[in-house]
Amino acid sequence: MTVFHLDPRLDADTLPVMELALCSLRLMNDRRWPWLILVPRIAGACEVHDLQETDQTLIAHESASVGRALSQVTACEKINTANIGNIVRQLHVHVIARKSGDANWPGPVWGHGVRDPYGKDAAAALITGIKSAWQSGNGKTT
Repeated sequence: MTVFHLDPRLDADTLPVMELALCSLRLMNDRRWPWLILVPRIAGACEVHDLQETDQTLIAHESASVGRALSQVTACEKINTANIGNIVRQLHVHVIARKSGDANWPGPVWGHGVRDPYGKDAAAALITGIKSAWQSGNGKTT
């Protein structure tokens, strides 16, 4: 049995938010965009099709629920959800809040400019808001 470990690059670039039924929810440490990362705690998973069918359904549900919570907290115009993984192969799903006029709107966030990390208080406030919105829409975390 292989043990799940978070990819070191995801660990270095993100802040922990909470644990969901399948995924660890993390905040990308870049205040230009409210950007969440879902990482299924399944060792060796690189693609959604690597997951069992029930976990495929669960990751879709968690992605949608996280998008709804992020939208509520940020009042964004659009939620971008994607799993690409060309650099970090470990399966992870990006859920990003976008607004007209944000950095590189309407273009992609990947590879644009230089990361601008959150201050401690700003990250904590956003994480608290996300947790609250998640719990109001989905019940308790695991």
